[in-house]
Amino acid sequence: MSRPNEVSGCPRGQPAALLEVSQGARQPAGERTSGKRMNPFNWIKSGLRSRLFARRQAPRDLRMRVLNLTRNTELANCMEVADTGPKRNKGLLGRERLLPGEGLWIIPCESVHTFWMRFPIDLVYLDSKNRISKLVSEVLPWRLSACLRARSVLELPAGTIRNTRTEPGDTLEFSDISLTGDGPGAQQR
Repeated sequence: MSRPNEVSGCPRGQPAALLEVSQGARQPAGERTSGKRMNPFNWIKSGLRSRLFARRQAPRDLRMRVLNLTRNTELANCMEVADTGPKRNKGLLGRERLLPGEGLWIIPCESVHTFWMRFPIDLVYLDSKNRISKLVSEVLPWRLSACLRARSVLELPAGTIRNTRTEPGDTLEFSDISLTGDGPGAQQR
């Protein structure tokens, strides 16, 4: 005897319509619309699959411009946003350096490591209102840093905090930019 399929209850190799006929669950021809009934597991599976494939086909590559409103300075003009698990896990790993104006905004995040990185970075920890909670300058590779009251972290080229005179308590503003090319200096919308 063949084992039933765990999802649909059909013996392996037999479609659901044949199973209905073989079990005596016949319906008049006018009442049947598709020839087989919709399994709720297949409905959920198809909905999840379409959402996953939609995300894969249209990945968001959002870039931001970051201004320090308190000091009237620009921290970055081509900030990448790491707002998904895979992007947060990768971070800046695999890069040779960050150019001036570049950076990575990790959201949500309250701690950062620089294991396997090849260059030092500046870290700006932000609260939920985009106020700076903590600054850490020139974090070398193979270090850990955390701020438990932070909601997100900016990873910037080393020296950015010093050059922009950024201080704890400053408020930052984020604005979308449209990319017309790669790298810093992209045109703003």
